[in-house]
Amino acid sequence: MDWTNQGTAMANLKINGKTITVDVEDDTPLLWAIRENVGLTGTKYGCGIAQCGACTVHMDGVAMRSCGVTVGEAAGKDITTIEGLAVGGALHKVQQAWIANDVPQCGYCQSGMIMAVAALLKDNPKPTDDDINDAITNICRCGTFQQVREAIHAAANA
Repeated sequence: MDWTNQGTAMANLKINGKTITVDVEDDTPLLWAIRENVGLTGTKYGCGIAQCGACTVHMDGVAMRSCGVTVGEAAGKDITTIEGLAVGGALHKVQQAWIANDVPQCGYCQSGMIMAVAALLKDNPKPTDDDINDAITNICRCGTFQQVREAIHAAANA
């Protein structure tokens, strides 16, 4: 289905600190509104069933898989995408750790992974390996999980 310009209803979404009105149905996946209507393409489509994590964003500070959240559910919430994670031109400590630890290979899953890790570190600033295993369920098809773990610990120690 083509999700662009399908709506007969207007929704106000607060994305990266800006209120944006999108013309989509309430049941449109948030992922499609972010990518197709707002034009922020850092949030990736991976599986469409909220399993892989490529589409992870923060909603009111909580990591959420945006393909499994509707625009209606997201309206009125504070949404942060990978484009809004850096503040004032300074990369978030997780983004810095990703670069320093050469995490990405193909990079497709990385924005969702970074968003999940940023939420983890906000709630648990010094996670153990077990904490990481429990919280970071994003899938990386390239298998960079060791680099991810190293980058998480580096960001936690930053």
